[in-house]
Amino acid sequence: MTKVPGRLEVLAPRARSASAVRAPVLSVVVPCYNEAEVLPRFHARLRPVMEAVGDAWEVLYVNDGSRDGTLAAMLAIQEADPSRVSVLNLARNFGKEAALTAGLDHAAATGAVVVIDVDLQDPPEVIPDLVRAWREGFDVAYAQRRARAGESWTKRATAAAFYRVMERLGGKVRMPRDTGDFRLMSRRALDAMLTMRERHRFMKGLFAWVGFPSTPVPYDREPRAAGESKWNYWALWNLSIEGITSFTTVPLRVATYAGLATSALALLFGAWVVLKTIIYGNSVAGYPSIMAVMLFLGGVQLMTLGIIGEYLGRVFNEAKGRPIYIAERFLPRHAGAGPVARRAAASPEDAAGLAPPVHPAETT
Repeated sequence: MTKVPGRLEVLAPRARSASAVRAPVLSVVVPCYNEAEVLPRFHARLRPVMEAVGDAWEVLYVNDGSRDGTLAAMLAIQEADPSRVSVLNLARNFGKEAALTAGLDHAAATGAVVVIDVDLQDPPEVIPDLVRAWREGFDVAYAQRRARAGESWTKRATAAAFYRVMERLGGKVRMPRDTGDFRLMSRRALDAMLTMRERHRFMKGLFAWVGFPSTPVPYDREPRAAGESKWNYWALWNLSIEGITSFTTVPLRVATYAGLATSALALLFGAWVVLKTIIYGNSVAGYPSIMAVMLFLGGVQLMTLGIIGEYLGRVFNEAKGRPIYIAERFLPRHAGAGPVARRAAASPEDAAGLAPPVHPAETT
């Protein structure tokens, strides 16, 4: 395994400039994909909440290859609030789990990091409760949903079933029920989690795996403020498969037990056929029963091969050692008042558009 720096560093000339600012105590990481409509409303609600918390803070917006005006909206927000806002733009759409990892890699907080979605279903007003739990000594404060407004009965039922299945499959690792990515993690808990660099990432499972003292913070989930959800049922199904195969090997054991059970039934059926032939003679076997047995055994074999293939595909992807994400640019917060101050602080290479390329966070 080849290690390179775990997070993108600001270019050396800029890091030494007069616009450098002190590291914040709290970082808020917000992954975004096609969220131009809701982004300004989110920042308008986040800023007074974080100011009321009292600690130095930053917000890091991660653009996950959006095709609308999300990046432009991020840059406009940074232009209006340069000392608070950092922007990380990924080279393409890598998926939410990778975008969230990228944001956590680049969070500059010395105290704790908050993860939250931009759609305002997770209210920023809950963040002070998370910070309060952290100040009480908990390393992880996770927001646990009491209600899910604006969601269909089908989505609520399938989500509840998924969390309960994961709770049973987790073994020693207990993934809390009705809990998404919205949470606060202390710096030491975050650093521990960032040591895990697998390509197939199920962040809810990784959050739970690291352990550390944790506590729930109940809240009521609100309807999406604007835009459309990117999570249709097919995407949620794929996420559930990703979560199960990334978090546990129970499906492989189920396939093993199914094979053993099928073999035992086949052995009993064979013994019954032999005994029947000895007692009653060799009668002509029925075509329907033969076809039923063949189709049943074929289905079990294909299901088992499919489960093995899911895990084998993940081994293949991990063995290639590709980066989790690639950053197109990282624009950290700065103390300048606008683009003029920013250009004055930048190096000659930056001003000419010849800054050296950024590198991915790590290869696995």
